[in-house]
Amino acid sequence: LSLKSLISSLPLPPPNTLSVAIPSADWFRFFRMSPDTFSHLLSLISPSLSSSLPSIPPDSALASAVFRLAHAASYKSLARRFNFPSPADACRVFYTVCKAINDMLGNLVDLREDLGRILVGFGWISLPNCCGVLGFGKFDVEGELLGPNGSLLVQALVDSEGRFLDISAGWPCTMKPESILNQSKLFSGVEESRELLNGPFYELSDGNLVPQYVLGDSCFPLLPWLITPYVRHNEEDSFGSAEKEFNAVHSRAMGLVVDAFGRVKARWQLLARRYKEECVDFLPFVIVTGCLLHNFLMKFSEPMPDDSDVECLKEEELLVFEGDVDENGRRVRDMLAEHLILVSLRR
Repeated sequence: LSLKSLISSLPLPPPNTLSVAIPSADWFRFFRMSPDTFSHLLSLISPSLSSSLPSIPPDSALASAVFRLAHAASYKSLARRFNFPSPADACRVFYTVCKAINDMLGNLVDLREDLGRILVGFGWISLPNCCGVLGFGKFDVEGELLGPNGSLLVQALVDSEGRFLDISAGWPCTMKPESILNQSKLFSGVEESRELLNGPFYELSDGNLVPQYVLGDSCFPLLPWLITPYVRHNEEDSFGSAEKEFNAVHSRAMGLVVDAFGRVKARWQLLARRYKEECVDFLPFVIVTGCLLHNFLMKFSEPMPDDSDVECLKEEELLVFEGDVDENGRRVRDMLAEHLILVSLRR
């Protein structure tokens, strides 16, 4: 609602065209996608842009918004480059395009859409019946609103190729991960409506049956459908071979979340920088836009740009969950650990 209020409060700029001629060799560097992919994206959101920005050519609106995402361009520079009358007009166009992308590409983030492909992908890395990997990304915010080193947390579920399957954005870094999980649509879909992760069990080679599940970082509680790593609570504890093998596979899988957020920040430099405090209310909306475009560009096999520094650095680790351990979750984890050690021995 705040975003709609912002958009409606700004005046519409006069008609404009994409006046900057982009050489084909520079197109990918400017917009992080090929002209053909840009045209396909434009065809999807043009109807929405035409109704929201009737006096702005949709191609100019989309080009300016994608350019800002890719290069963290200021509204002042966008107004100059794309011939908008003022930075305020560029701001209006940017958020209108973000809204259109959220509305039209939201179906690209759906755990149920292609579950068969997701299960096969994790099967190749010896994780039978796994439906994703759940973790967090951090996006820094300027000012003192969220503390001296404030950031927003984004909970995300990704598949074995780094596509986003579920996104819950905009949580303050001071909030506990289990509280974020409990308020997310993913948790509601599993625990309340029972619409998610309710598929058939998978029979392991030893005859044990494993339900559909996702892997989660150690900051999450261990649940029958959310499998976290084994944790040593004191230095004297030691892991057996099965526990070590499970944690090794689990750690590699968690890297998928790190890589996905790393690629989003590398492709969209606006999200790699510390966001200004006065715009923090809209940051979750922009983050989701970046993630949706990430999925869209993967769908069209667009590579990462050469001038992007893909630093898939692990975020500062969140505190290990210290609540009660679910016994059913423990049994599922133990079955997977035994399965993985058997797979390792066969190799």
